[in-house]
Amino acid sequence: MKSLRNVERAMTYEIERRVDTLEDGGRIVQETLLWDPDKAEVRNMRSKEEAHDYRYYPEPDLLPVVVSDEWKNEIASAMPELPDQRENRFISEYELPAYDAEVLTQSRALADYYEKVVSVTEDYKSASNWVMVDVLKVLNESKIEINDFPVSPENLGSLINLISKGTISGKIAKEVFAEMLKENKTPEEIVKEKNLVQISDTSEIEKIISDILQSKPAEVQEYIEGKEKVFGFFVGQVMRESKGRANPKIVNELLRNKLDLLKQEN
Repeated sequence: MKSLRNVERAMTYEIERRVDTLEDGGRIVQETLLWDPDKAEVRNMRSKEEAHDYRYYPEPDLLPVVVSDEWKNEIASAMPELPDQRENRFISEYELPAYDAEVLTQSRALADYYEKVVSVTEDYKSASNWVMVDVLKVLNESKIEINDFPVSPENLGSLINLISKGTISGKIAKEVFAEMLKENKTPEEIVKEKNLVQISDTSEIEKIISDILQSKPAEVQEYIEGKEKVFGFFVGQVMRESKGRANPKIVNELLRNKLDLLKQEN
């Protein structure tokens, strides 16, 4: 071999040749081969059937290594969970889609981060979405590793819990997350400091809705006349008036009831 390139070509050729031989039902024989770089193929130089043909001999300074079952079991128990095993466990234990599990186990550190997040929250799919979308986006844009990510997995898990409990909306959560990237504070501290707690008081939301409907008679008339698309306009107005703090589910329910009532009255 006169170059590393020829070494690579010869190895690739031989791998493919052996695969084809075995797939065709043949067997691999021990032999010394010659690589012909001009024809890009190997030729037989001589066959070797036994180990002594290769002039193998014991090294007197090396003691024999006895691999016992006990030793093998000890090594196996000390090995970390392998990527494929962890991926399959994520699918079965956290009921994640295969795609999510594959992305989250692309590195041991990222998988560790995710598992610390779900040690705080039981919303496994939301945790997966936050890590795959929001966390990885920051890592890629900032060109940093997960170990340097400023938001701890425990704080991210707490943020997800605030959404699950209805304390804050998903939209507000994005604002809190942005603050967490800048400040070493818990999501609870940020929500309290900035008064971002979600409004779920129906009477307060009803008042906002009533005020908006009174100020938008033309749009109300459009809804009454069957233009359903204007409903989204009113939802946006309520969310803007509440600075994004109104509970979206309650807003939709109360707004729909109020508009349908007006529709019936007309």
